[in-house]
Amino acid sequence: MKVSKRAQAVPPSATMAVTTKAKELKAKGVDVVGFGAGEPDFDTPQYIKDAAIAAMRAGNTKYTATPGIPELRKAIADKLKRDNGLTYTPEQIIVNIGAKHSVYESMQAVLDEGDEVIVPTPYWVTYPETIKLAGAVMKVVQTDPKNDYKITPEQLKKAITPKTAMLLINSPNNPGGFTYTPDELKAIAKVLEGTEIMVLSDEIYERLVYGDTKFISFAALSEDAYKRTITINGFSKAYAMTGWRLGYVAGPIEVVKAMSRLQGHMTQNPVSFVQAGGLVAFGDTNNEVEKMRVEFEKRAKYMADRLGAIEGVKCSQPTGAFYCFPDVSAHFGRTIGGKKIENSMDFAAALLEQANVALVPGGPFGCDNNVRLSFATSMELITKGIDRIEKWLAN
Repeated sequence: MKVSKRAQAVPPSATMAVTTKAKELKAKGVDVVGFGAGEPDFDTPQYIKDAAIAAMRAGNTKYTATPGIPELRKAIADKLKRDNGLTYTPEQIIVNIGAKHSVYESMQAVLDEGDEVIVPTPYWVTYPETIKLAGAVMKVVQTDPKNDYKITPEQLKKAITPKTAMLLINSPNNPGGFTYTPDELKAIAKVLEGTEIMVLSDEIYERLVYGDTKFISFAALSEDAYKRTITINGFSKAYAMTGWRLGYVAGPIEVVKAMSRLQGHMTQNPVSFVQAGGLVAFGDTNNEVEKMRVEFEKRAKYMADRLGAIEGVKCSQPTGAFYCFPDVSAHFGRTIGGKKIENSMDFAAALLEQANVALVPGGPFGCDNNVRLSFATSMELITKGIDRIEKWLAN
């Protein structure tokens, strides 16, 4: 049976692999604490579900316009104006089958064979594969933990070559849990002025920020930044709609039109009744998103404090998203439970096998000294899981 070299070159998602393994063990009756999930543990708000159900009952189950229904694109444009200070027409917006599809389609629409994409570590595991599938080359910039893993203007300048076509920025960051400040982003935007380099700004976690963190869209930094930025966002994280698969892109109209042409041959359109749910999501009169954010903030502090108190574990307080990304490399070289720990993959595998705790190794994110733990789970399970990690490392 023939399988294309393109498909063979794409590895399975590291985050989904951990979640799948944990579910398999649970199905066998093993008491596993899972920190691998990249989705809220809250249910989708009822008013969103009601809107989708009403749409199905009204017969809204047919094809829609390829880039999404006009009402939803208008609602997204209004949201971007209201929340982010960005002025887009509905024609500059396309709705996709989740933000992952948004990233893939953006790469396909913009990148050519041999183009270089600057990607700071740590990066989401899907970025390298979407770049590869577009025929482009990922140019990794290794960031410094002392700078909270953020790329500096100096590093960006050094990474730019005549082949550079795009810079990828993800803030708040998955897996790092950090957020770029407005001043940090302005300094990065300044480096790009006078170039043809586009920016893909993944802002899917924008509503989940903590403490005195101030979020700003990259496109809102300046007129120059606006013209070069493709903004990725969606409903999965803020509205607990991961399974609904609804994301969107706002950007230069030429790019959005190109994406629409591609989408017409990929998925045709986002699911009709799912779009009805997205249409009402922004009308969050009961502050459902804020309730989730407040709970995530409590968990973030607790998890980071607990992890940081374990000998040989360094963990910063997350400022966004719902992940802690501790450095556990002080334990590399140890033998625990008969297993030699040489890297993050060994660490994660031994922890799952010996202590029944599932987390994600940092290697696939570009930071092999680290592991990722999601606090999108109950405080009870966070406590239970970290107790196990602490006991296991003290072995």
